[in-house]
Amino acid sequence: MFQSIDDLMARLEEANYFLDRDAATVIYLAWQMKRPLLVEGPAGVGKTELAKTLAQVSQRELIRLQCYEGLDESKALYEWDYQKQLLWIQANMQGNLDWAAAKTAIYGEEFLLARPLLKALLAPKETVLLIDELDKSEEEFESFLLETLSEYQVTIPEYGTVAAVSIPVIIITSNNAREFSEALRRRCFHLYLDFPGPERELSILRRKLPELEERLGREVISFVQLLRKQNLKKSPSIAETLDWAKALVGLKTKSLDRNLVQNTMALLLKYREDYQTITKKLDQLLVSGVG
Repeated sequence: MFQSIDDLMARLEEANYFLDRDAATVIYLAWQMKRPLLVEGPAGVGKTELAKTLAQVSQRELIRLQCYEGLDESKALYEWDYQKQLLWIQANMQGNLDWAAAKTAIYGEEFLLARPLLKALLAPKETVLLIDELDKSEEEFESFLLETLSEYQVTIPEYGTVAAVSIPVIIITSNNAREFSEALRRRCFHLYLDFPGPERELSILRRKLPELEERLGREVISFVQLLRKQNLKKSPSIAETLDWAKALVGLKTKSLDRNLVQNTMALLLKYREDYQTITKKLDQLLVSGVG
């Protein structure tokens, strides 16, 4: 699919997703060698967007499994269509069909409802399978995934082993809410994404918001980069920085001042505690970051 690392970077940039060469190299190798990719880093650096953009530029279907506490295989892998099974039993048990034959019939492919993991394995064409925020699920579910990550297959007790029709590109994301097992890490290539440096983030703003004036752009990036160094519950994401910059452009802003930042800071800070913390030290931050 991708001819080289440079080709991968160029295609992503055409879709407005920017990576340094180190990160692009890991992604390229995982893609070429058909290895799952574990992408870790703080919330808002573009981990989920990476999977979406890779699916877009490779013209593959994106299949997403959103993880959460309590997720189990019935939601992630498969479920039996119990109503359809019951109808089949009611229609066929009038005759001489014994239970063993009935059991074989009702646990067939016709009654199997594929959830994201199984859907990706059964897809006739290669897909991008995003296992998003795996750190929100329990360790038991992580262990359940190991067969899929190492052998690209799953075992369904009533049905048997299902091997991939076409091997999907698997991207696992994590916000580091908990540590993963060595077994999972061993099966994956690893990529840590962090917030971009000032110049790279400024280049992202320029690309996505060409009407942004140079001075304002630099002031926005300086202030946001300083915010990320504070002890916040949630640092501003790249997308939130872009939203703030768009809002400032819409307000015909030429340069940041205290009142303007105070009035628009809610676009960057999503928790009241963070807002209150920054408000108390806003003058100091503006002098350090903008002045």
